[in-house]
Amino acid sequence: MIYEGSCHCGKIAFEVEGEFTSALDCNCSLCRRKGGLLAFVPRDKFDLKTPSEAVSTYTFNNHVIQHHFCATCGVAPYAEGKMPDGTEMACINVRCIPAIDLAAIEIQPWDGKSA
Repeated sequence: MIYEGSCHCGKIAFEVEGEFTSALDCNCSLCRRKGGLLAFVPRDKFDLKTPSEAVSTYTFNNHVIQHHFCATCGVAPYAEGKMPDGTEMACINVRCIPAIDLAAIEIQPWDGKSA
C-alpha cells in the first residue's frame, strides 16, 4: 500500500510503500526525545515529494543515519541510512502518516541506547 506523510506544517511531504503493522519505539538519546515510532522500508519505496532543500539533517554517534527534520515545525518524518550489508533504507516515523491507525499497530521496544 502507498501512504502519504508529512511533517506538521507540510514543507516536507513524502509517499512510502509498505505494510505498516508494527513500529519500533527506540530508546536512544535522540529517539527518546523525539518520540517517533519507526518503521523501515527499502529506500526505493520512499519518494520525497518536496524539494530536498526543505529538509534539514542531523547526524550523531556513528553518523550512519541521516535524521531528517523540518526547520520550520521541527517534526522529524523520516531518516535515511544503510544496513550493515549496504542496503539503503528509509526509516519512517509512522506518526507522520495520518492514514495509519497507531492503536492498530504493534509497538516493539528497541534498545538503541545500548547499541
